[in-house]
Amino acid sequence: MKNTDISVGNVYVMTHSFFSDVIRIGCTPEKPEEYAKTLSQNSPGEYTTVYSLECKNPCKVKKQIREYLNAQEYVNEFYQVSPEVAKKLLRRETLKIPITFN
Repeated sequence: MKNTDISVGNVYVMTHSFFSDVIRIGCTPEKPEEYAKTLSQNSPGEYTTVYSLECKNPCKVKKQIREYLNAQEYVNEFYQVSPEVAKKLLRRETLKIPITFN
């Protein structure tokens, strides 16, 4: 399954131990904390989940957040904005998207 085909999953905001002012925004069908551990095992440094949201169509939500942050794009999934700004954008998007609750 491609990431863009995830029907229910998580949108996340992560930080990396090497970059204090850069965040990563993405989507995953996994628990974001587990995904951060996997990413950390496969790269130098350590990823930490600072915020995540379980929702329907998480990759569509991620795409919308990325459009808002386009001017701050650092490289690929990384953006030069504070985690607080990304959290606020993600929370704002929750008003427009269906959220799943366990």
